[in-house]
Amino acid sequence: MSAGVRARRPATPPLGLSNVTPSTHKYPPSLSRTDGLDADARRQAASKGYGPGHKGYAPGGLNITSGEWKLLVVVLIVATIVRMFRISHPDSVVFDEVHFGKFAGRYIKTRYFVDVHPPLAKLLITAAAFLFGFDGEFDFKEIGKEFVNVPYVAMRMVPATLGVATIPLAYLTLRGLDCKASTALLASLFLTFENGLVTQSRHILLDSPLVFFTALTIFLFVGFSNEDNHRPFSEQWWTWLVLTGLSLGAVVSCKWVGLFTIATVGVCTVLRLWLLLGDSRVSVKKWSRHFFARALCLIAIPILFYMTMFEIHFLILGSSGDGDAFMSSEFRQTLGHGMPDTYADVAIGSQITMRHVNTQGGYLHSHSHNYPGGSGQQQITLYPHRDENNFWLVLNATADNYPQYDYEHQPIEYIKHGSRVRLRHIVTDKALHSHDVRPPVSDVDFQNEVSGYGMTGFTGDLNDDWVVEIEKGDRHDKESSKRVKTLRTHFKLRHFMTGCYLFSHSVKLPEWAFDQQEVTCNKQAVKANSLWYVETASKHPQLPQNAERVNYKIPGFLSKFWELQEVMWTTNSKLTDRHVYDSRPWSWPFLRRGINFWVKDHRQIYLIGNPFVWWSSTASVITYVLVRGFLILRAKRGYKDLENTKLVKYDVLCGFLFTGYVLHYLPFFLMSRQLFLHHYFPALYFAILLTSAVFDFATSTLRPRIRLQVACVLIIIAVLTFDKFSSLVYGSPWTRSKCNNAVWIKTWDFACREFYDEVTSIQSPTLNKSVPSATIGGEPGGRAAVIVDDVLDVPVAGGETSTMISLGGAEPGQDVFAQGEIKEAKSSQPRPEVVSSEENERVVSVVGGTAEGTPEVSNKDYTSSAPQQEESSLEKPSEQVMPESGHRKTEGPLDQAEVLANEAAHELYPEEGGA
Repeated sequence: MSAGVRARRPATPPLGLSNVTPSTHKYPPSLSRTDGLDADARRQAASKGYGPGHKGYAPGGLNITSGEWKLLVVVLIVATIVRMFRISHPDSVVFDEVHFGKFAGRYIKTRYFVDVHPPLAKLLITAAAFLFGFDGEFDFKEIGKEFVNVPYVAMRMVPATLGVATIPLAYLTLRGLDCKASTALLASLFLTFENGLVTQSRHILLDSPLVFFTALTIFLFVGFSNEDNHRPFSEQWWTWLVLTGLSLGAVVSCKWVGLFTIATVGVCTVLRLWLLLGDSRVSVKKWSRHFFARALCLIAIPILFYMTMFEIHFLILGSSGDGDAFMSSEFRQTLGHGMPDTYADVAIGSQITMRHVNTQGGYLHSHSHNYPGGSGQQQITLYPHRDENNFWLVLNATADNYPQYDYEHQPIEYIKHGSRVRLRHIVTDKALHSHDVRPPVSDVDFQNEVSGYGMTGFTGDLNDDWVVEIEKGDRHDKESSKRVKTLRTHFKLRHFMTGCYLFSHSVKLPEWAFDQQEVTCNKQAVKANSLWYVETASKHPQLPQNAERVNYKIPGFLSKFWELQEVMWTTNSKLTDRHVYDSRPWSWPFLRRGINFWVKDHRQIYLIGNPFVWWSSTASVITYVLVRGFLILRAKRGYKDLENTKLVKYDVLCGFLFTGYVLHYLPFFLMSRQLFLHHYFPALYFAILLTSAVFDFATSTLRPRIRLQVACVLIIIAVLTFDKFSSLVYGSPWTRSKCNNAVWIKTWDFACREFYDEVTSIQSPTLNKSVPSATIGGEPGGRAAVIVDDVLDVPVAGGETSTMISLGGAEPGQDVFAQGEIKEAKSSQPRPEVVSSEENERVVSVVGGTAEGTPEVSNKDYTSSAPQQEESSLEKPSEQVMPESGHRKTEGPLDQAEVLANEAAHELYPEEGGA
């Protein structure tokens, strides 16, 4: 070879594995290589006194100069200002603060609730609220409701602080991945001025903690990877590995989206173990140590951390709350209102409560309200709370002129397989009845209506008769398979006349039945939905005082933990209702639409990303895919591009970040549940890091000063774009013309009509007590209502008068567990006493007696009979008419907010009448 031709140096394999083909390696690159240094690295080594070709090693491979630390402090100050600026505004509820602020109140009051997200992020917010004196009384009921005695600034500071902490993590991660300082600076400032991330981190929401722990996990894993290449099994190696495991537990304890971060680390770990397995220098014993160390720290530790968060969750929420209805009876025994021991034997004359086995609908229930259609007879439902309207008297089936069994004096008659019985509702004195009438909701031929029928002294008819069919008993109690025993026997009730089975499913009745669960008689009943069991049985007159008593078995932590995971998983998959601002994953990388968080006082908070940062990151992802595909095609044609050391480095770097992006983005395409733009934020974090890696590669041949100047230009563009949309971040004054000019895409539905035409027209908002308000929305499915001014004439510049309320008002995401707050079904009968809310805060359906235990009723004489009457004369639906106004009012309570809204609407628009 001639002296003038430079010999090509062989490619250096990554991770110190000499027998690994570089093109197949996808893993965070090592900093322990000594193959050639660029200008920045040589300058850094020289500043530390090292000779040419030598690079100093720091813990985790983070060779950060003192000047970089000073720069990082400046960036941190800027990030703090950006995220903390006017964080006290607005002083009212914003978007999903409706849910997560409410949960903090539940924690403080120790009232049990259920949410689809794990508890860590909510616990952090609750800790801040508790330390700053929140008493849990504020209900966060609706967007726009002004805070009263709530340390909302301290609560918002938790996600804001974690949002600020994400910035240096991005910087250190890229430096750990052997990127240049200017590249790391670019990424950190892109994240600092990303409008969407800033908006999300300024409110009581969970996505900022999620992104923080995602960033922390990736940073720690990169540090561990560098240590793994430098000196495996050292003290620092174990430290980085254990911290990575703890961070994995934290990220999945914020949201289940953290499972995608676990997948990212898992894919890289499996690949690393596979490469080690193929390295002949690594013995089987050493490989086993690598395997078990990773299994312990990256699997066992995250699981233990995750379970610990739920243990804390259970320890705090020790009292009954509105989440009870979603849990089993055994679980509810641990929530402070446990059921007292009850008698095991069930016989003719027992007063019982019956529960449905397969759904959490609750108890077989009735109240003195009738079906509006069908037979018009008394409603039969499932009700999730304990209540005296759940009690039934078991009688033997009888006919006219045939005496009722004297269960008080004759020998006790147990309920056995094939027993023909009647169930008499104790409070309303009506029999459980079915006939060939279609039910009000499940109006199909194989379903019959189930109703309450009869009156005091009326024997009833054959449609009141049911045949007991025992399905199974407790394996520890053989007798429970032969006769019905409390808690131990599962049985079906077959209607004697039609052959259908008493049945219930997860279908809610309308408001006229107080949103309780439907009960029907099904001729094609699925066995699981037609099984029942007796939960309580009062003392039978023929039973001795020392008769056997039973109760639920108190579940341990593991039983409660698995039950709650099942409830969360099942409910999360049911969040399929559309939201006015939901979106699908294909639209996220292109920033097609945002989310309206809050509109009030001619200001708006709207979640929208920084278009420059957002679209740059999308372009970088597409660029990597195209270039990588092109290199693969060239490799097929025999080109040796991937033997180039520099190209291998950037291929490994970008491939790692692209893997994280794909695993945090593509799984959402498999979900049919309700999705929002903020679900893209973890993937966006990886996309921004990938953008910086692409920048690092594109400018790798430039001088450091030129590269820094290019980075500064990009940063300035990002800052200017952030400023253009900053009014939507901070909810600050904006003009209509600026808003319209900011609508770069027609699908960005900003509330431009809410803004004044000129800045001079904008005044500080004042609370006008004389302004009427109206409540919009407020569904039982969990979406909170929105308070808005009621069609005010708003003067705007130019003499115009606007009477328009912007379409698509701010609306929080769905909280399906709010459906557990079943409306109370009151009876028109007088109540002898009122149960104190301090004694039992459950919403109950009450008619006389006491809220817990057996109602005090006399044993009615059912031996007498009354002449047969037409059903229509026995039961007639009733309605009340409001005096003066003439508005129709259905029986039963309405939500207080709905009542006030209806009254306000009637006062504002009396000409509408009863329309």
